[in-house]
Amino acid sequence: MPSLRSLPFPDPGVPDVRSGFRFLLWLEVRQWRGQLAAAAWGTLHMGAVASFPVAVGMAVQAVVDRSGHRLALAGALMLVLAVLTALGDTMLHRTAVTNWIAAAARVQQLLARKTVELGSVLTRRVAAGEVVAVSTGDVEKIGWFVEALARFTSALVATIGVAVALLVYQPALGVLVAAAVPVLAVAVLPLLPAATGRADLQREKAGRATELAADTVAGLRVLRGIGGEELFLDRYRKASQQVRTAAVHSARMWALISAVQVVLPGLLLVGVAWYGARLALDGRISVGELVTVYGAVAFLMFPLQNFEEIAMAWSFSRPSAKRAARVLALSRPGAVPVMTGAAAELAAEGELYDPVTGLRAPAGLFTAVVCGDPDAAGLLADRLGGHSPDAVEGEASALLGGQALDALPLAAARAAVLVQDKDPVLLSGTLAELLDVPSSGAVTPADALAAAQCGDVLDALVQSLAGPDADSGDPMRARITERGRSLSGGQRQRLALARSLVADHEVLVLDEPTSAVDAHTEARIAAGLKEIRAGRTTVVLSSSPLVLDRADLVVFVDDGTATATGRHHDLLREHPRYRAVVTRETDGPDDTAAPHPAPAVLSMEESA
Repeated sequence: MPSLRSLPFPDPGVPDVRSGFRFLLWLEVRQWRGQLAAAAWGTLHMGAVASFPVAVGMAVQAVVDRSGHRLALAGALMLVLAVLTALGDTMLHRTAVTNWIAAAARVQQLLARKTVELGSVLTRRVAAGEVVAVSTGDVEKIGWFVEALARFTSALVATIGVAVALLVYQPALGVLVAAAVPVLAVAVLPLLPAATGRADLQREKAGRATELAADTVAGLRVLRGIGGEELFLDRYRKASQQVRTAAVHSARMWALISAVQVVLPGLLLVGVAWYGARLALDGRISVGELVTVYGAVAFLMFPLQNFEEIAMAWSFSRPSAKRAARVLALSRPGAVPVMTGAAAELAAEGELYDPVTGLRAPAGLFTAVVCGDPDAAGLLADRLGGHSPDAVEGEASALLGGQALDALPLAAARAAVLVQDKDPVLLSGTLAELLDVPSSGAVTPADALAAAQCGDVLDALVQSLAGPDADSGDPMRARITERGRSLSGGQRQRLALARSLVADHEVLVLDEPTSAVDAHTEARIAAGLKEIRAGRTTVVLSSSPLVLDRADLVVFVDDGTATATGRHHDLLREHPRYRAVVTRETDGPDDTAAPHPAPAVLSMEESA
């Protein structure tokens, strides 16, 4: 049985993700010791509670018979049962909660491992709202089912035990109870499909509302710029109302199920009391036996509540497990399973080659890549990193030193190539924490910040210092807000570049790393990037002449194929299509004329 001190697990295991049911079954099997312990304590608890009517019946009959000795025995039995009830209930709660937390932690570890494996590709294969739903609410619902199953097992054992005991103890009433219990247990089954359907609809609408809210918050500055806040807020209000309506419909069905679980056992209790009273008046049973049977039937209402709970837990956890299994089933095409424990293989070194486009980036050089189709640049960057989201079975992978990146162990591929996309994310925390990434140690944070031209960013961060940190004047203590929202686009971009430079990978792939800075800063970044990455393989996807002019080699990719390779000025002079893309001119019949000079000014620093 896992203890909370053992979390997180050294290895959460390899889940069965063929279906949601198989995933839940795998979780149950992985925690069989904890489940068995919880079921045992639950059985002790319910057995003790179920035995109380026996002690009460003995006490009542002792009073009727005026037997002080039997009354004392009944009192002693009640005391023992009270101790066993407290012990069973306490340990059941302890083990059940441990099972819940352990199951949730295992699922969260599996999701975290999958997120690390897929990286930014994850949200391109699965909607962001679904990822949020799986990692938060779904994890809790899955843990709930794992925890509730043990208590349902003990409730089932207790129910069967009480029914059998009543048959033996008082057959006349036991037959009535034994016949009614199965009916009570399955009475809610016809209502479950409708309840499950309504619950699924509620979760679907809630996921949609969550996704819409995340999109609205992420694009709030842009929405304010175009005056679109009210439009999106109105859409969210409508989505929220749909969630509320679906939740009310779902709650009504579960309220009906709860009512059935109360009314039917109540009718049984009334029937047993009436029939037992008739038997007692006829002298066929004693008053103590009637009290015992009545108490045992009243007890059955307690375990029957667990029948309702397991139905609800299954209804809510089944789609949650299905979503979790769908996310966990994602993988890198042709990838070796994630390595755990042992050290990863040494990464390949050498030329970076993309068989899809024919792009070659020689080892140790600064290679710039110009794409005729801007949308293709991001896909090319992903492919060069070995985790293309649109890769299909049999499609050629990018090669590093002749080795396919997506066939390398994950740790080896990640150690070999670092890809920074055009919209990098800054995590919240201090600047020191932002730059505290696994690295070779050859590039210091100060050198990386200087190469990325972050001087004005550091000045702004110093101004933002508050409290005791304000007196230090150390920008490394300044806090970066979530996703760097307090910084401009250019500042975020340069800090992300500094983080990538600190990592100092053998191969660095940058997708438009200077698109949000002004021309003068861009020129200094290009120079600093070439200097600090000397001897390392660097691939920059950009059409900026200021970056292209610094590159050792420029590759032009047009219509999905590397059509030209050379120095920037040579390609301007000799390749009309390249010149048209770089200078933003319209490709026409006069493109063979004398080359036009490259523009000196590109985009200005973003304020958003």
